[in-house]
Amino acid sequence: MTDELLDSLLVIADSDDPASAGTITELPSDDEQATAPEIPEELPVLPVRDIVVFNYMILPLFVGREKSVAAVEAALADKRHILILSQRDEKVDDPSAEDLYTIGTVGMIMRMLKMPDGRLKVLVQGVSRARVKDFTGDSPYHTATVELIKDEDTTELTPTTEAMIRAAKDQSEKLMSLKGISSQDIMGVLNSVDEPGRLADLIASNLRLRVEDAQSILETFDPIERLELINTLLAREIEVASMQVKIQSMAKEGMDKAQRDFFLREQLKAIRRELGEADEQNEELEEIATALDKANPPKDVRKEADKQLKRLASMHPDSSEATVIRTYLDWISELPWNKASRDRLDIRKAQKILNEDHYNLEKVKERILEYLSVRKLNPKMKGPILCFVGPPGVGKTSLGRSIARALGRKFMRISLGGMRDEAEIRGHRRTYIGAMPGRIIQGLKQVGTNNPVFMMDEIDKLGADFRGDPSSALLEVLDPEQNNSFSDHYLNVPFDLSKIMFICTANTLDTVPAPLLDRMETIRIPGYTEHEKVKIARRYLLPRQAEDNGIKLKEMQISDAVIGQTVREYTREAGLRNLERQIGSICRKLARRKAEGDKGPYRVTPKVLEKFLGPAYYRDDEMEKTLPPGVALGLAWTPFGGEILHIEVTPMKGKGKLTLTGKLGDVMKESAQAALSYARSRADVFGLDPEFTENVDLHVHVPAGATPKDGPSAGVTLVTAVISALTDTPVCADVCMTGEISLRGRVLPVGGIKEKILAAVANGMRQVFIPKQNERDLVDVPAELRRKITVTPVELIDEIWPQVCVKKD
Repeated sequence: MTDELLDSLLVIADSDDPASAGTITELPSDDEQATAPEIPEELPVLPVRDIVVFNYMILPLFVGREKSVAAVEAALADKRHILILSQRDEKVDDPSAEDLYTIGTVGMIMRMLKMPDGRLKVLVQGVSRARVKDFTGDSPYHTATVELIKDEDTTELTPTTEAMIRAAKDQSEKLMSLKGISSQDIMGVLNSVDEPGRLADLIASNLRLRVEDAQSILETFDPIERLELINTLLAREIEVASMQVKIQSMAKEGMDKAQRDFFLREQLKAIRRELGEADEQNEELEEIATALDKANPPKDVRKEADKQLKRLASMHPDSSEATVIRTYLDWISELPWNKASRDRLDIRKAQKILNEDHYNLEKVKERILEYLSVRKLNPKMKGPILCFVGPPGVGKTSLGRSIARALGRKFMRISLGGMRDEAEIRGHRRTYIGAMPGRIIQGLKQVGTNNPVFMMDEIDKLGADFRGDPSSALLEVLDPEQNNSFSDHYLNVPFDLSKIMFICTANTLDTVPAPLLDRMETIRIPGYTEHEKVKIARRYLLPRQAEDNGIKLKEMQISDAVIGQTVREYTREAGLRNLERQIGSICRKLARRKAEGDKGPYRVTPKVLEKFLGPAYYRDDEMEKTLPPGVALGLAWTPFGGEILHIEVTPMKGKGKLTLTGKLGDVMKESAQAALSYARSRADVFGLDPEFTENVDLHVHVPAGATPKDGPSAGVTLVTAVISALTDTPVCADVCMTGEISLRGRVLPVGGIKEKILAAVANGMRQVFIPKQNERDLVDVPAELRRKITVTPVELIDEIWPQVCVKKD
């Protein structure tokens, strides 16, 4: 055997890589075995991994470990015999006696080649099975005393043994044919062997068995049993090989079908190309598929989209159904399923942006900064559902834009005022002509991200009729526990709305359904004081109106006093819309002067203000200096802010009849009845005739008769007006009051305290009476506002009358 053949047959058996068994090369003749040197009792040990060496087996080994190299050299120095033992665990690099099997094969080193780096290439031949009697040393290499195990003599073959030999050869041939191995040479070697044990070893050496299975064959000393075990392993290998062939055949059939479909599609394209209808449709389908890949919707959405895409491919492109499906797929591919804007989580910078855009509104700003802080600590939190409640013109909508800018998100606003169709929220079914998704999905497509700030304006003005109830449809949208799988009727697949920050606005909560209100966090935005309006006008309104009307801000000279005069005499509102209109009117007058060639700067004085805006709409000197008996001033809350309420009571001769006018609601009528009953029960305290109801009729009227009025907060004012009328005692003209009454004379709490105090100050009141339990609401009233009026909390009605009546001389 040449060195070239040795190099070609060498396999790695002693390195980190697993070894593979060698092929059958040649068998030693009987004469060679007869002349082989006698095997000594003590032999050097060569540990191998991932391989078991059998008798008559010739295989190359790559020896690299230091102890193994020493063992080979020791064997070469003696009679070339070496004990080859397999390792129990191939990962052990320096095996001890416990890591080796105790039954192995004595091999003879036939040829050795030494490498420059000290490693060896050796060719060994299995000579005899051997059992380790004792390991006698482990340095510089392992040594062991052995007991040779000879095969039993089986010269006489029984029919059973003959059948097993033939079965083993047939199964070996079948296995090689399944694996596609040329079996002519190998079967020639196998057919020349008729000894059961030798045949079993020869087959086992070429089966590439696991070490455990090969070792079990090596440890089976009876040739018949060994051959039976080989037949069992051959049957298992044939079954595995058959399954591999079947799998490969199925894969090939799948590839053949794919190629067939490809050719058919190409032929179909050619046919359609001849008909002039192919290219455009195929290009369109490819574009839709590419858009869907880019949008990357969730698996269930993509499954539905692929289903509709297959339907579209089978339709004529000009059919109406194809148009519907095409539009549907366009919507699916253009929605921001996975596209989100990155939140600006710099809390200080966000606070700076909020302060730049809006004056005051500390509660709202604090809530937004809290949300940002939590978002920074917990990025997976769900978006809040906020509801800003306040009079018109206080900046609810613009505050939403400011929040979006502070968060670094896109902003989308939809107006719910007058919306009556539920399909505006949930969309239309695709079966309808002209069907479209709802406003929520449309807005998401427009902004292009799945986490915008979504403002739903005027939620208190939603309607309901035969087309459905939009407020009920909003229950799912505005619920963080449900909106992560919002289903639009048009899409009919879930969309996650939980990342959206929803902000609703309302002027009043009375018309908002309770279940919808329960899902929102309410933040009240009251009206502004005169001081706040002047600051806002100076910081925001003047620059904006000057720019809109072509005037430079430095060309205008308008003092805070003039702005305050505009607030007092030309606007009386909770918000700022009318004030901005008046400032815009001033800027337009100046713009005309500039266009006519008048050079600035333009100074606006009180006289110029009256010339620009005309006579004052409101004057404090128009207030009544004195009130006649039977008239008292109350405070009312409206969606547009607080108002002064005049209540007039006139006594007349009669029989105790009570007349109520002024378009009063049921609650206010009941307050008038309660006021009259309380006055009767306390007649002796107030100096009234106990029998006045038998000869006096009372007419209660609230001016502005065309305006509906309701609510319990005018109770104390009604009692005061009734007592004033019956005692013919006037009430102070600069005192007003609010509070609900009970028949026991208690003053019960009411709402809208800040707005009512704002109205009282705006109308020049000196003192206001509020319920004792509303004293906690004074925290929301600015200090500069409280300095302009005396706020007196009361618990009983009896406390009010002595302080409000004008003492007679």
